[in-house]
Amino acid sequence: MTANRNRRPTIVDVAAHAGVSKSLVSLALRGDDGVGPSTRDRILRSAAELGYRLNAQARALVQGRTGQIGVIVTDLRNPYHAEVALGVEESAEDEGFGTFLANGRRDPKRLAAQVEAMIGHNVEGLVVVSSRVDSEVLAAAARRLPIVVVGRPEVLPEGVDSVANDDLDGARQAAEHLITLGHKEIAFATTSNRPAARARLEGYETTLQAAALKPSIHRLRPEPGAIDEILSSGATAIMANNDVLAIECLGRAHELGLDVPGRLSLIGYDDTELAARSWPRLTSIDQHCPDLGRTALTLLKTRLEGRTADRHEVISPTLVKRASTAAVTD
Repeated sequence: MTANRNRRPTIVDVAAHAGVSKSLVSLALRGDDGVGPSTRDRILRSAAELGYRLNAQARALVQGRTGQIGVIVTDLRNPYHAEVALGVEESAEDEGFGTFLANGRRDPKRLAAQVEAMIGHNVEGLVVVSSRVDSEVLAAAARRLPIVVVGRPEVLPEGVDSVANDDLDGARQAAEHLITLGHKEIAFATTSNRPAARARLEGYETTLQAAALKPSIHRLRPEPGAIDEILSSGATAIMANNDVLAIECLGRAHELGLDVPGRLSLIGYDDTELAARSWPRLTSIDQHCPDLGRTALTLLKTRLEGRTADRHEVISPTLVKRASTAAVTD
């Protein structure tokens, strides 16, 4: 028997060609041990001869899985979130998973809605690259599918895995680099008060205090002139909470005619592509964004394989020295 060449062959065609029932074809295609080797071979040969291919929805029904992973990020415009998501996607592809991507636009309500939407798409697991999803939303979702959070939420409920950068150590490395260069007036700039920013601030303060230096903390609001405040503070070096803020400080320094790094040293955090493309190129703390994403996918995969105990991984950052920091000049 041959299938009608004007339409795609179906599982019914395969069953008729192999001389077995449709249910037996389904069992064979999903690798069920109840199908004998010779019967399975006959079914697979029939499927090959007819050109039968499972589409994604049919495969989900036959195998009881979709092969899809959901990835939700706080803000795709931020290169940190984009680079972590890329790490998830690349690792997922290596493991045979597809990915759905959603952008939260920094809105907790939108992020929560996207968690529900991903569950509605029957994803097998969810990677949340955000600290802004409410813990109750995470807890409720974790009862339905595996979830990994990348970053530091205010509260991480039981049943949710996480992977984060060692923010305190990264800030320590940044501060020690500037102290080694002879800087004594080192300012810390941030537009955030979320857990990662607080950890970086703690690392900065602790390191300066250990060197008998006075911290100078600037919590900047997103308004005109905010960066001018820190540039006119008398600091010879600025530690920014992330690369985006560091680049904004660098751009404003250029506008004001401040020589970087001659008059002012600047160091960012994240080591995104922005750091390597700025002028001068930005010294930054590399928190290994793609590795954060890859580790998240590994945690998700082991959950799907049956792990029940929660896991919380911490990745050590490294200092990447470039041209935006230099020794203090008299």
